[in-house]
Amino acid sequence: MKARLLLLGLQHTVAMFGATVLVPLLTGLNPSVALFTAGAGTLVFHWVTGGMVPVFLGSSFAFIAPILAAKEAGFSLGAIGGGIAAAGLVYALLALLVLLIGSERVRRVFPPIVTGPVIVVIGLTLAPVAVEMASKDWLLAVFTFAGALVSAVYFRGLFQMIPVLVGVGVGYLAALLLGRVDLTPLREAPWVGLPAFTPATLEWGAILLIAPVALVTAMEHIGDILTNGRVVGKDFFARPGLHRTLLGDGLATSLAGLLGGPANTTYSENTGVLAVTRVYDPRVLRIAALFAILLSFSPKLAALLQTLPQGVLGGISMLLFGMIASIGIRTLAEAEIDFTHSRNLIVVSAVLVLGLGGAVANLGTVQVAGAAVPLKVSGMALAALVGVVLNLLLPQSLEPPELATEEERLP
Repeated sequence: MKARLLLLGLQHTVAMFGATVLVPLLTGLNPSVALFTAGAGTLVFHWVTGGMVPVFLGSSFAFIAPILAAKEAGFSLGAIGGGIAAAGLVYALLALLVLLIGSERVRRVFPPIVTGPVIVVIGLTLAPVAVEMASKDWLLAVFTFAGALVSAVYFRGLFQMIPVLVGVGVGYLAALLLGRVDLTPLREAPWVGLPAFTPATLEWGAILLIAPVALVTAMEHIGDILTNGRVVGKDFFARPGLHRTLLGDGLATSLAGLLGGPANTTYSENTGVLAVTRVYDPRVLRIAALFAILLSFSPKLAALLQTLPQGVLGGISMLLFGMIASIGIRTLAEAEIDFTHSRNLIVVSAVLVLGLGGAVANLGTVQVAGAAVPLKVSGMALAALVGVVLNLLLPQSLEPPELATEEERLP
């Protein structure tokens, strides 16, 4: 039993690793610190939510732009960490607001007609990332995808529950046999090393640049928690409550900022693993968090995962991201949405087009530390916002109560 849980946890670690270390690599933060804060933040989230919600928190891509803007404005890594810590406090304030108004009111704002297409957008907006990685080496991507498929469909017992790990193993073995793995980082990395933590400092300019992004990522959080609940078959809005999940995400982000890591967010990659394996035990995610912390103290183990070829990561991501989009379609189907009504078509169409089309609503700029910082809402957050507004404003039916028969329409 323990060995099975360890393998399942390792599978989630593999799923989150690429994105979690990519954000610090793009922003100049420390990847080892990112791994540590992702693992520690996940444990904090599980503690706040009573260990009920099977999610993993990793590095947030939404904060890449403001972090780079803060660096360009001359702020230190410590000041950037302070801005990220402040973003976590914004989550805490939103959690308090949800507690005061009630999760049920928030739920009524996000019915299946809105959440279904939003979940589809979450999966499909990640699809180009999977395809781009797979295109680096389609042969390895096919090997990886096929390995996961065979494990999930044809195997029984333990191997049916670890298709991601099996797929990555098959792809990596093929890469080794074909000579497509660069083992230099693995040979050069030391076995043990301490993450280079950067203590946060408080500077208002950096806080104003970074913290407001939490207002947008909170929308993504709601979508991710709804998606996770649909996968697991539980209502996390009711128990432990949306206010607790928001608070857990916020405290995890503040912890990351205080230590010099990137902001955290609930990971769709790991929700995809849940959908594929149908193993929803939150303990598995906590084991994955412990693996992430272990990797942060072992450059050798982290280097091993860094040697995974892009084709392997792309092949497994195609499966994971596609599963998320499929869950959104299932949400619409199970809610029995009537698409003969124009209002339903309009709501779903708007969410899909805005979300998948990369629409951006520019709200002007604000001067921070002598730099003009653009204020905008884009992607899934904008799509969800428009979907919510349309669903609230449009009448329940845009059709006449009775359509004329063909005979009545004839002169």
